[in-house]
Amino acid sequence: MDASELIVLIYVLVLASYLGFELIFKVPPTLHTPLMSGSNAISGITIVGALIACNELGYSTLSKWLGMIALVLATINVVGGYAVTDRMLKMFKKK
Repeated sequence: MDASELIVLIYVLVLASYLGFELIFKVPPTLHTPLMSGSNAISGITIVGALIACNELGYSTLSKWLGMIALVLATINVVGGYAVTDRMLKMFKKK
């Protein structure tokens, strides 16, 4: 990996982190759970990317391990998000 590629990747990481923090910080608490439900689609995309990073197409061992960690964490995020969404929707059902 070239130094200029690394700088671009770090720039993208910092920018995405900043924008994500600003977006979540501006959301009122009443909208947090629906936003979390919608973000499960993004975690699903992360799972696809992690699966690609884990495959055997010439990626380094570090990439495969980082892909596996990303896969586990994104899966936990998706399952937890759907559990919270299910719990939220149960509050609106009649007993």
